[in-house]
Amino acid sequence: MREEILTLGRKAREAAQAMARAGSDQKREALEFMARALEGERRAIGEANDLDVHEAEGKGLSGAKVDRLRLSEKVVREMMGGLREVAALPDPVGEITRMWTRPNGLRVGRMRIPLGVVGIVYESRPNVTVDAAALCIKAGNAVVLRGGSEAFHSNTCLARILRQALQQADLPADAVQIVGTTDRAAVLDLLKLEDYIDVMIPRGGEELIRFVAENARMPVLKHYKGVCHVYVDDEGDFDMAEKICLNAKVQRPGVCNAMETLLVHAAIADRFLPRMAAAFREAGVQLRGCERTRLLVPDCQPAGEEDWYAEYLDLVLAVRVVDSMEEAIRHIAAYGSQHTEAIVTMNFEKAHRFLQEVQSSLVLVNASTRFNDGFQLGLGAEIGISTSRIHAFGPMGVEELTTTKFIALGNGQIRT
Repeated sequence: MREEILTLGRKAREAAQAMARAGSDQKREALEFMARALEGERRAIGEANDLDVHEAEGKGLSGAKVDRLRLSEKVVREMMGGLREVAALPDPVGEITRMWTRPNGLRVGRMRIPLGVVGIVYESRPNVTVDAAALCIKAGNAVVLRGGSEAFHSNTCLARILRQALQQADLPADAVQIVGTTDRAAVLDLLKLEDYIDVMIPRGGEELIRFVAENARMPVLKHYKGVCHVYVDDEGDFDMAEKICLNAKVQRPGVCNAMETLLVHAAIADRFLPRMAAAFREAGVQLRGCERTRLLVPDCQPAGEEDWYAEYLDLVLAVRVVDSMEEAIRHIAAYGSQHTEAIVTMNFEKAHRFLQEVQSSLVLVNASTRFNDGFQLGLGAEIGISTSRIHAFGPMGVEELTTTKFIALGNGQIRT
């Protein structure tokens, strides 16, 4: 197994060198070929996916997990659309991001280049295979994919289709490779390929991400969890706050950018919290609150210290009354995961301070936390949301799958 993984890494490194030379038109053409190939291979994709779904149901996986595995007609259409959207994005490779001139006339700048070989370890959703490959190809990288064992047949089928499309565009098929085994030992072997894989990106639950971060020998772009907050200020609009809080918690509670803790200023808590609690109650949300919250919302469950750290990914919400915006910011700093935070206020100065002082990957004013998403922020598809401050912070689109190198243009300068 180790030798197979090593061979995979060597092939990916060779493919990455070719991808770095690929032109914008060639990469765009490859992605268009991929979209058409998915259309033509729907039957094969469906048969492979049916195998995974059948095995998952036989193993007793929950309905939610089985649903994440299923490649419905809608999901396949979305994958095709995603490929075409990525194809249409500007190519970041070769972009000069800044130039300046030294006193000796030497012109110095930074140029965008691919990361090289990107490794991705992920769970459940087989559409990640297509999304990740598309973004890596657009950015001129090679990608090594290791999906969950529950989606093995689907991922293998999709990778085969993508590789054939690359060849059709005269690009190396090995720019997209998938680990061809469900053996968990293969993941550890993959994480040791620091000579061949430049960066590792885990996507999945906190346990998987911590495992990758603890065992990888190459840099890891990660987020462990999304403990996202909304702070409703004493100068916030109640109607706006209710709409934002409901959307942040209820629209899709099982995603990383859903609100997990609501912070409310004490000056408005007696008026806002009972109203907000009624709206949450109607939406089926269970509240867990501090002592002051429970005085205002008697049917609220008591919150323990662990609730402030919790990523529920469910219709459960922690609620705390705070005496000031400063206390809200301290709470976020102590318990948050640097993912997404929002303030609801009509005070410009407070909004500006919140933006400056809260150090998360996306900080919003008067908007839902659910906007921390590549498409919603205008980045197109994303490979994940990074809470690592080095290199990328927030949604990782095509540009975040590149880095920059220094370039210098001279006319005979020498150092004296």
